Amino acid sequence: LNIMCRRPSFIRRFSSSFAVAMWPTKQQQPTATSTSHYSISASASSNGGIIDSTSSSSDDLYESHTHEKVYLPAKSIVVTLAMCVTLPFLIGYFGPLLVLRGLGVVPIVCQGTIMSSSSVALPPQDVTVPKASNEERLPIPTVYEGKHVPLTLYTSKMFPSAGSATSNTVQIDRSSSAFQVKSKISDSNVISQNVSNQQEIVESSFDIGEKGEESNDNPHNSDFDGHLPAGQHLLVDIKNVDSEFLNSEHRLATAMVELITESQLTLLSYHCHSLLPIGVSCAGVLLESHVAFHTWPSEGVIVMDLFTCGSGKLIPILPLIKQLFGVGAEREDLEEPVLNWSHKLRGFREGFVPDYDPTRNPLDSDTGRFVTGRLQDDIKLPVLSASTDFQTVDVYELMDPTTRNVNNFYKSLEDDGSYESLHPEHFGPNRVLLLDGVIQSTLFGDAPYHESIVHPAMITHPNPKRVAIIGGGEGATLREILKHSTVEQAVMIEIDEGVVSLSKDYLPEWQDCSSIAHHKGRDAWCFNDTRADARFEDAMAYFTDNFSPKQDDTDDDSESPYEVIVMDCLDPNDNVEFAEFLYTSDTYIQSLYHALTDDGILVVQVGASPKVDQAADETGGFVNRSEMMKKLNEYGFKSIHIYDESHSGFFASWSTLLAFKDAETRERWYRSSAEIELDLSRRILPTKEGKSSLRYFDGATMKGYQVPGKQFEAVYCRQEEQPQECNDKLLNGSSSYSPVLERHAIH
Repeated sequence: LNIMCRRPSFIRRFSSSFAVAMWPTKQQQPTATSTSHYSISASASSNGGIIDSTSSSSDDLYESHTHEKVYLPAKSIVVTLAMCVTLPFLIGYFGPLLVLRGLGVVPIVCQGTIMSSSSVALPPQDVTVPKASNEERLPIPTVYEGKHVPLTLYTSKMFPSAGSATSNTVQIDRSSSAFQVKSKISDSNVISQNVSNQQEIVESSFDIGEKGEESNDNPHNSDFDGHLPAGQHLLVDIKNVDSEFLNSEHRLATAMVELITESQLTLLSYHCHSLLPIGVSCAGVLLESHVAFHTWPSEGVIVMDLFTCGSGKLIPILPLIKQLFGVGAEREDLEEPVLNWSHKLRGFREGFVPDYDPTRNPLDSDTGRFVTGRLQDDIKLPVLSASTDFQTVDVYELMDPTTRNVNNFYKSLEDDGSYESLHPEHFGPNRVLLLDGVIQSTLFGDAPYHESIVHPAMITHPNPKRVAIIGGGEGATLREILKHSTVEQAVMIEIDEGVVSLSKDYLPEWQDCSSIAHHKGRDAWCFNDTRADARFEDAMAYFTDNFSPKQDDTDDDSESPYEVIVMDCLDPNDNVEFAEFLYTSDTYIQSLYHALTDDGILVVQVGASPKVDQAADETGGFVNRSEMMKKLNEYGFKSIHIYDESHSGFFASWSTLLAFKDAETRERWYRSSAEIELDLSRRILPTKEGKSSLRYFDGATMKGYQVPGKQFEAVYCRQEEQPQECNDKLLNGSSSYSPVLERHAIH
């Protein structure tokens, strides 16, 4: 171009020469004697320009015809441009392909939103890799209706692998026609699993959001939540899955896209590999984070993990995951698919989520730590997740492989005359009740916990007729009190009637009084017992209004005092404001004192037992427990005793506190096991067969409660102002509570 622009004579000579050389007419054909230069005639005729061959030089010819015009045929222009475009394109397209293939790299060929390539390594000759037909093209993810998806930059890098037969990448379809996807699932799911002894169908309503409240219709579409450094991680393992399904990249990808769509998430892209000799691995990038799975077709196993950083709920989609990925084999002799799962909260919420309260999020409490966060359980079924006017209520069925064998459980469901089938009650899963995410009771620990909190005080009192229960909404504390023949009235003050109703439906064993129902005035449902008096009101207000010291001079004497009061409600270490009032309120504790008869006994469950190397309660996590003991001593209780039970079904030994209003009643605490057994046989209502209706408590168990453990003494002596008896055990303590003197005194 530089030469041509400087020498216009060259342009004209080239143009004329090129035109004549390409399209010469018959009259213009060069002769054998002609030179290689052609010139254009100056005279115009009806036949157009006449080409005249001469032997003169082209420069001389040009000088003599500077006034002539040049005519360039259109064909020459078109052909020249076509060659200039086509030749570079062919070189630019095929050149890199040849170079890349020489380096052993297979480029990806784009076809719409699906990009696919075959692996560089060829499969072994004895392995047949089926090719996907046009009908089996992988599904394209779309945008959920009404959801805003920001523009994203897609970057990928492919690596050659000898273990991959095919490789496919699929991008989201952002076209307007794709914005019609609506979810089919709701916050309520019906789960049918034969995991209980009755093989019942359990209706579950999953209402657990990030803060325990119901979320919106599109819970993952929160721009604010999506940018928080926090999320949820769901891990799922499924076995006994159909091998053909696990080896089908198309079916697995379709299930993944449907799962994400139904979960109201957004799948930006995903990448799948069909592996050699069998198996599939897929990973998807979500607007909210990621999803991935891997399959072992020969073993019938698929493992999956789903992470989202929004506030939407993941546990409710477990039935959908089992439906989509738990595809059973067609053969009837094969086992049904089994799903194991774990759910964990990830990242950081406190300090990032405005007004975040972990105590109001069940998944940030016992529910997450001891139930949903465990992957090793052979059975983990969400039976119930609901909300009452006061709290969240969750019920799970669990089977820990370290305590029970799932194969024995399945055998107990058969009618084959085996020991398991004849005694199914010994092989079923555990059932756990959680209120606001805190474990309240378990099926396996029901009898040890409720019998240990009720019967030691009841059998110590010489004649308990009127008994009050604070809390105890599941009904098991009432059940145990009604087993005493001396009881004439059992008043249960529970603020949340919803817990009683839900427990009746989902925890029937807790309210089952059928063992004593044959006695007069009794009923199979404890709340129908003529002695039961359930009052759904605020217990603190009830006692302060009826038994406050200010009420002594009034004429209102409608409420009689109680021989025994059992406080079975919040743990003292619960990080909720109400728990602090319950254990430290002066007015309330004074009211409890005045609500007892002169020989009355106050029973309080005071949370997990301390460890032997634990700090004093007053400086540790049990400040409320320490404060309550001080106030009980201050307001007149003559003796305070504490004991623990290690079989309550919690993940620690559990402590119970007894406060005696007089010292004489305390003397009955130290009776021999034989004396206690005799008293129990006279007091406890027997079953129809004449046996004791107690399942755990007896005289020997009572003897184990009489002296507090070493850990209570160790923690007691670590107080900032160390009691004198810690250094000299012969001294008498000034407090009504002294585990040191209890442990070293002779009873």
